[in-house]
Amino acid sequence: MGDRKVIPLPNSSYELVVVCVNTSHPGNLGAICRTMLNYGFDELRLVTPECSTDDIEARNRAKHAGAILDNAKIYDNISESTKDCSLVVGTSGKREVGTKTSFRHYSFPWELSTIFSQHGGKIALVFGGEGTGLSTDDLQSCDFLATLPTWEGYPISNLSHSVNSFLYQLHSDRVKHQQGKDAGLPDIVPLKNIVSPELRDIFIAAVNEFSAVSLGNDERRESIKNSLTRMVMMATPTEDEVTRLIGGLIDATTALQYTNGDENWKKNRRRRID
Repeated sequence: MGDRKVIPLPNSSYELVVVCVNTSHPGNLGAICRTMLNYGFDELRLVTPECSTDDIEARNRAKHAGAILDNAKIYDNISESTKDCSLVVGTSGKREVGTKTSFRHYSFPWELSTIFSQHGGKIALVFGGEGTGLSTDDLQSCDFLATLPTWEGYPISNLSHSVNSFLYQLHSDRVKHQQGKDAGLPDIVPLKNIVSPELRDIFIAAVNEFSAVSLGNDERRESIKNSLTRMVMMATPTEDEVTRLIGGLIDATTALQYTNGDENWKKNRRRRID
């Protein structure tokens, strides 16, 4: 469990670079690497780090993303670390209050995918150090700023958690648009639960047969049929779930036929709807 599969990283119309400034805690550094690989990004740049990429805690927290630590490049300032980038986005939880904000104009994470795809090229997402964040001068060197929608009563997020939140949003947008079309995004978890018309017909037939042999009067049997159909279909089940439910309904129908003395339990006993 947890090992990497041998598949490529997902494709994007842009190339994301994660830039961390003054990172001081090796545990955070390792966690950042792990979250980067979790979401299919692998280029990390460090500006004046206060901990080593060889620190054992960083290595332990990075788990199978140690290669990101191996390949991380170190710079003296943000300008050097982003000179090959077409867009530089700073992150901060220090938001201005009021209607006339002159400096800290922010975008939210869910806006970034659209903005990034329009720019293309190499894009830097810049994070400040623990406890301090990015300085005013650091933020001034960025093209625009982004912030997390944290609660104003406690807006400053842990560094590795902040990186996770931004990368999750960027990657989730890739999944929505590219899953099953990109070698790095195999179609394992269905994006939509769609029951085919053919399977729906089989399910309806199974419900009809089950309700027809249920105990009670016609009104009760009709109520069972309607309730089962509506409850299941409103739940937007997967095809696998509907298939399993059909099997259960067939078994239940056979059992009720047997209990009711209906010879159909013997003559028409089967594992599927014809």
